[in-house]
Amino acid sequence: MNTDAETSKSAVTGPLPDLALALRAISLVSRWNMIKLLTCGEAIGIMELAEAGGCSYESAIKHLQVLLQAGLVQRGRGGGYQLVRQYLPKPGEPVVDFGHCLLRLDAGK
Repeated sequence: MNTDAETSKSAVTGPLPDLALALRAISLVSRWNMIKLLTCGEAIGIMELAEAGGCSYESAIKHLQVLLQAGLVQRGRGGGYQLVRQYLPKPGEPVVDFGHCLLRLDAGK
């Protein structure tokens, strides 16, 4: 039988990101939309991420640097970016669990 403590445990299996950096990283809608796109698990190029974030290529690079510094994304194959595997949501779940906080992907609709 599951206790409340067991069911409330975070799904994050690795070390948690720095709280201040994670909150800074998800504090802008542009970065939130980039993370939403990255939940597919594939490496995505800067131009596609810029489009998702509604910003220029140059701004997307700056946003991605913030996400990289926070440890939420990593460089993928072919120079693209991808969400760190431990933060990928379960299929069909519109929630990204960063350990300290949950990002509800369906909340911005």
